[in-house]
Amino acid sequence: MQYRTLGRTGVQVSSLALGAMNFGAIGRTTQDEATAIVDAALESGVNLIDTADMYGGGESEEMVGKAIAGRRDDIVLATKAGMPMGDERNHRGGSRRWLVTELDNSLRRLGVDHVDLYQIHRWDPATSDEETLSALTDLQRAGKIRYFGSSTFPAYRVVQAQWAARAHHLSRYVTEQPSYSILQRGIEAHVLPVTEQYGMGVLVWSPLASGWLSGAVREGREVTTSRSRFMPERFDLTVPANRARLDAVERLAGVADEAGLTMIQLALGFVTAHPAVTCALIGPRTLDHLRSQLAAADTVLSADVLDAIDAIVAPGTDLAAHEKFDTPPALLDPARRRR
Repeated sequence: MQYRTLGRTGVQVSSLALGAMNFGAIGRTTQDEATAIVDAALESGVNLIDTADMYGGGESEEMVGKAIAGRRDDIVLATKAGMPMGDERNHRGGSRRWLVTELDNSLRRLGVDHVDLYQIHRWDPATSDEETLSALTDLQRAGKIRYFGSSTFPAYRVVQAQWAARAHHLSRYVTEQPSYSILQRGIEAHVLPVTEQYGMGVLVWSPLASGWLSGAVREGREVTTSRSRFMPERFDLTVPANRARLDAVERLAGVADEAGLTMIQLALGFVTAHPAVTCALIGPRTLDHLRSQLAAADTVLSADVLDAIDAIVAPGTDLAAHEKFDTPPALLDPARRRR
């Protein structure tokens, strides 16, 4: 396992980190299975575990808490808040009212007195940066969080938050958690240059592109991945973007074969090769999934392999731009770009 410094924090984290979104109802993973996955991940050298309040409505945090009981100090523990937690309109977002309440809920579910990294799950356009950063700074000073970060923020919002922290003498986001894979490279053009500029750590999610790069999705083969069952539109080959993804996957499979790598090794080796990326979040649903992903822990792609990938999916290109979560609202809602 390789280790890297998380931004400018001085904290050392593994280049592959364990994402716990599949713990519980989403991945149909039991507590025993989740604990076994955590045990195996830690034994392999993984030392960062990332979850969120909304994963399974809090179930993931509860399962992580039980799995890490007795070894909290050996783990860099990260969670997130901001996505809706029920129908109540104020049980979401980045307001002080909600973050103070929800952090206590997360700590209770996790069974700990602090988290190492608390992340705002999505940018909240209804709340000012000053409001959110002020609340996070106070929670940090209270000892309930060590650091805080953003997740899936557009590049311009990352910049705005950095400037707001400076202007109001508040602590700043030290990490960003964007989506990044061989098939979704758009952040190379905007987010990653910004995180490098501000010395932020970067934890990338969906490095296997929702299973497209797992090796299970190939031409002429029925798609039976867990993600395809509840997000079938992402694998419908009548959609041009999905057809483009499959064509790219077939070419990438040839690159992997020639290099003597699995598709998973190619995919994870690619995202962790970028100098702005600190670690890749893997989200196994089973022990077998975990083992196949941990096999990429020491994968280092040669320049020839990286050049071959560039020739298939150009740098800074998203093959499914409509699936991005950091698109400025004006590009999604016509009313926002018309007087």
